[in-house]
Amino acid sequence: MFIHKIDEQLSLKLTEEKDAERLFELTDNSRDYLREWLPWLDSTKTVEDTRDFIKGTRQSYAENKAMSTMILYKGGIVGTAGYNTIDWTNKVVYIGYWLDKDYQGNGIMTRVAEALTDYAISELRMNRVDIRAAEENLKSRGIPERLGFTMEGKIRQAEWLYDHYVDHAVYGMLADDWNKRKVL
Repeated sequence: MFIHKIDEQLSLKLTEEKDAERLFELTDNSRDYLREWLPWLDSTKTVEDTRDFIKGTRQSYAENKAMSTMILYKGGIVGTAGYNTIDWTNKVVYIGYWLDKDYQGNGIMTRVAEALTDYAISELRMNRVDIRAAEENLKSRGIPERLGFTMEGKIRQAEWLYDHYVDHAVYGMLADDWNKRKVL
């Protein structure tokens, strides 16, 4: 079982089926808040939908294609984060994340994204970490910006959100830049 301790308050652990009820509860609690930027809320209506999601993430992890983790804050699950895709050929990971609305503003996601970036570069030996967020999602964009990622551009109409397209801002961190930052 993968568990990665970030600090005294925060850890990441692989998703497990036993977490389905809590994860669904978080999803339901933040449904309106999350729906503004995440396209999957309308298809997550039951605990069983969440359980199916977890089964899929476990399969992707077993195939070494992705890694989805639960964010543990003070021992409780408060959101998810991980590598939506692991591209071993090009040595790139794509980080995705969401946090329950009641836990926003505590620096949790910035610390999580920092830990995932460091793990990708230091442990998985990736060359690049990619974070993409809807151009107008300033909270989500603030995370790579605080971590020193480079805003590399915009992908127009990158994602369909229920009834409209949104553009994505693309942020990247190269291993060389990350390692230089850590030395400073």
